[in-house]
Amino acid sequence: MVLSPTRTPSVRRTPARRLADRRLFLAEMLRTFHTTGAVTPSGRHLADALAAPLAQRTGRPRTVLEVGAGTGAVSRVLADLLGPEDTLDLVEANPRFTRLLAADLRDDPRLAAHGDRISLIAGPVEQLDPRARYDVIVSGLPFANFRPDEVSELLGRYLAALRPGGHLTYFGYRGTARLRALLGTSRSLARHGGVTHVLDTFQQTHGAGCRTVWGNVPPARVWHVRTPVVTPRPLPRETARTG
Repeated sequence: MVLSPTRTPSVRRTPARRLADRRLFLAEMLRTFHTTGAVTPSGRHLADALAAPLAQRTGRPRTVLEVGAGTGAVSRVLADLLGPEDTLDLVEANPRFTRLLAADLRDDPRLAAHGDRISLIAGPVEQLDPRARYDVIVSGLPFANFRPDEVSELLGRYLAALRPGGHLTYFGYRGTARLRALLGTSRSLARHGGVTHVLDTFQQTHGAGCRTVWGNVPPARVWHVRTPVVTPRPLPRETARTG
């Protein structure tokens, strides 16, 4: 089952700031295509789909991780859905994006309202504390631009960081396979085929559903992954009597 988020009233960003974010994204895509991989920040519909797990209240504090926060398009939607005791870690390796995010954590009302419950980790996800565990992980990394072994390692890292019953969301753009077939080299096509195999295997093993966000530019498919809930084993009767 794919969740639908509850919309939360939010402060609208100015057209000038949205345009500046798009220009920065385009510039970084041209400069660092391997790690940026998109020409524009995620649209609101895509951000809603990625943040959907947070719309379901659990009655306890939750820890949330966003990897590849970019200019904060998804981060703001996640912040809108945080409960009063939830925390959010933003991971971003691009120094231009991290400078923008650091300023927004101070000045943007949707982010600054949560104070030190939102943290910025300026570096690759590999620098994340291996002991950290999360209830929700949102990945904005462009898997299609990575090598198959890199994608496999990232997915394994996400699973290891999820608590039992945790929820992972990630996305990929629709129509890229056809475009790559027309424009790609044999080497890039082989790499992309390897990435597709890794993702297909992962989704068959761990996937809990997906949906297409047609309202995004370009349209994107969002996948949901859940880790099993661990149910405590009942104590043997003799142990229960003597305890």
